[in-house]
Amino acid sequence: MQRKTFHRLATAAAFALLAPALAGAQPVKLTLGHGAAPGNPRHEAALKFAEVLKTKTAGRIEVQVAPSAQLGDDAAMVTAVRTGALDITANSQGAVATAVPEYAAYGMPFLFASSAQAFKVLDGALGKELAEKSAAKGMVVLGYWDNGIRHMTNAKRPIAKVEDVKGLKMRTPPDAVLVDIMQALGAEAQQIKFAELYVALQQGVVDGQENPLANFHASKLYEVQKHLALTSHMFQMTPLLMSKRSWDRLSEADRKAVTEAAAEATTLQRTLSQEADEKLLADLKAKGVQVTTVDKAGFEKATAKVEEKWAAGPIGPYVKKVVAAARSN
Repeated sequence: MQRKTFHRLATAAAFALLAPALAGAQPVKLTLGHGAAPGNPRHEAALKFAEVLKTKTAGRIEVQVAPSAQLGDDAAMVTAVRTGALDITANSQGAVATAVPEYAAYGMPFLFASSAQAFKVLDGALGKELAEKSAAKGMVVLGYWDNGIRHMTNAKRPIAKVEDVKGLKMRTPPDAVLVDIMQALGAEAQQIKFAELYVALQQGVVDGQENPLANFHASKLYEVQKHLALTSHMFQMTPLLMSKRSWDRLSEADRKAVTEAAAEATTLQRTLSQEADEKLLADLKAKGVQVTTVDKAGFEKATAKVEEKWAAGPIGPYVKKVVAAARSN
């Protein structure tokens, strides 16, 4: 009798020890939504994240990747991540800045000459501060991805100087800094969802748009835009964000796996983005796109008031820190 009792107690004790592990071993399904087209470095990195996470958890955590704004535009996806309706998103900083205004600091005109320079700042103390501000708004930063240096295109004329921009109807994403930049250059800024941009350009609703070459190429905007000006007017990042609600539901081991998979995906995304520009520029020229360089000094002078405005605004202290860090690099 005592032996049976001992076996029952031992079995119960073993189960008690095993229960938490079994609970943590439940299958987890996550959804990652973004607005870029397949072939874009953002999508390739999202697939890499899903693949690495699946491998690290022996197939237990599956990530479904939904590209091309299938789950709504950038703003809708940011809202969904904050409420927990969407697990993960990778979209441009402009939409995230509506929830965490400090993201706008990285979009000051002509602040970063290269993405590498921007990541020196983002991978340091100021990036950690931004992650803390994001967490306070319900979003966990898994990585800062590269949305590239932005350039202008249009269907009307080549752009070489500021005067060439005046009067053009230019599409912008939901990014207040970009609207300020376009207006400072004399363009008429119109917000149109990226998923609707091709048709808007095709039908002449707007004359032009501005985007990194990777976005311009992957979405085949060159079919309806034959003038590309290498303005390099703004760096933009793509924060990889997880809903804090989704994050809080994960075990410590799963959080570690997510963090490690995100780090691998971030390295790949930045590498692909960096490698893309030279190849894409050659391909765009081959497709008949006319490429011009611009009077950079004139553009910088025309947009200087944008930085002054933001430095004097509510997030001014953070803007000044980012600007100082960028210029000391």
